[in-house]
Amino acid sequence: MRLYMNYRLTLSPEAAAAKAGFSKASAYRIEDDLRLPSQKKAPRGRRRSDPLVAYWDAEIVPILKAAPGIRVIGVLDELRRRHPDLNPNIRRTLERRINAWRALNGPEQDVIFRQEHEPGRLGLSDFTDTSALGIAIAGETLDHRLYHFRLAFSGFEHAHVVLGGESFVALAEGLQNALWALGGVPREHRSDSLSAAFRNLAADTREDLTQRYAALMGHYGMAPTRNNAGIAHENGSIESAHGHLKRALEDALLLRGTRDFASLDAYRAFVDEIVGRRNANLAKRIALEKEALAQLPKGRTTDFEEKVIPVTSSGGFILRRVFYTVPSRLIGHRLRVRIFDDRLECFLGVTPVGTLRRGRPVSENHGGHVVDYRHVIHALRRKPMALVNLVNLVYRDQLFPRAAYKRLFETLRQHGDDRRACKVTVELLALAHERACEAELAEAIATALDAGRLPDLAALRDRFRPEAASIPSVAVKLASLDVYDELASVSIVSAHSNLGGAA
Repeated sequence: MRLYMNYRLTLSPEAAAAKAGFSKASAYRIEDDLRLPSQKKAPRGRRRSDPLVAYWDAEIVPILKAAPGIRVIGVLDELRRRHPDLNPNIRRTLERRINAWRALNGPEQDVIFRQEHEPGRLGLSDFTDTSALGIAIAGETLDHRLYHFRLAFSGFEHAHVVLGGESFVALAEGLQNALWALGGVPREHRSDSLSAAFRNLAADTREDLTQRYAALMGHYGMAPTRNNAGIAHENGSIESAHGHLKRALEDALLLRGTRDFASLDAYRAFVDEIVGRRNANLAKRIALEKEALAQLPKGRTTDFEEKVIPVTSSGGFILRRVFYTVPSRLIGHRLRVRIFDDRLECFLGVTPVGTLRRGRPVSENHGGHVVDYRHVIHALRRKPMALVNLVNLVYRDQLFPRAAYKRLFETLRQHGDDRRACKVTVELLALAHERACEAELAEAIATALDAGRLPDLAALRDRFRPEAASIPSVAVKLASLDVYDELASVSIVSAHSNLGGAA
């Protein structure tokens, strides 16, 4: 029929019918009714009775109006509760009827306005939970999340491993790492309603910027913006990227064959490698956007908090419910402590005195401990029984840098001699510190215990003692004093020769 209608544009009905391959009678019938055959079919009627006719207007529609967000299965459960004899196989019919009703009578829905991002305008920050990856460091599960930065136009991204919460320190460090890795600064920075950046107390967002966040934005010349609270799709340029990044990490972990890393730095290098591969696929767009970015400032700004804390007679200080040990010579002094996400940098005045791993409280009721046996080993050698008499067992357990030392201490105590257990364990810790052989000594202790014998302290001291350095024999041959007279005479003769030449 379409072929006939095309010929009818220039030919008579008879000629068009002949070219289309049917009779003149069919042509005249078509001329009387130009509808297509499919349009002439009567709509198919219902083949079976409507199972919802008795409930739709009386019960189902009032439920939908009273609870617009209710699921179809919820409506079905309520109907079956009211009418136990109702067949459950009406679910698909109910779903189609409810979807059609909501399309005509349901509430208005949010409309997402697609945006065209221009190069160099918008960078986005957010934190994402990565507990599902199951990362472990040296056999211990790593409780962490990722700070994630992304450019809206090119898709450039940067990820930074965060050990604590969504703090300003984590935001500032991650954002600055991203900007310096990128080599430029976008005009705007957007985040969700992070408490690290916003106080979230007032309706006017211009009034609730924290001073530190405002200073950070001012240092890089970025305008701070945020999406409305609870409206994730307004930050969709990075919210959707969270899932893509975590899936890429999951694939790489499956190919790696293990989720255990030797150190935190090794895991961070792994994340950087995966992010670098993803950025390499967007090299052309990233290069295009870099041309539109503003220049970086001359240096970074503060990405830490600072506290002044006294060192107590316990050989350490307490910061945010966590006890940290420091060298005992600092007892009585006040340290200026810079608080980063993963470490503390300690200063005595302006002199750096050490860097400590940052700890976290165990729970709301119990604090944490970050103990380094090197800071207290000299005191333990004078009072070795303090090891067994410590009230805080968590503190004592953290004195053991490796599991082999704790295992040895417990094995010696099982033999019933606490004094010997303390003495031997403390001496081995001192040996590990003085000879810088912590790992090798732990391996030797574990080997002895696995063989069913106790380590020999004297033999281990002899094994890890420093090698005796032999003093080389140096023969010094003194020059004769007559040589100096010869040198003096040569200098005089040379001087006279130069004078003669000048004359």
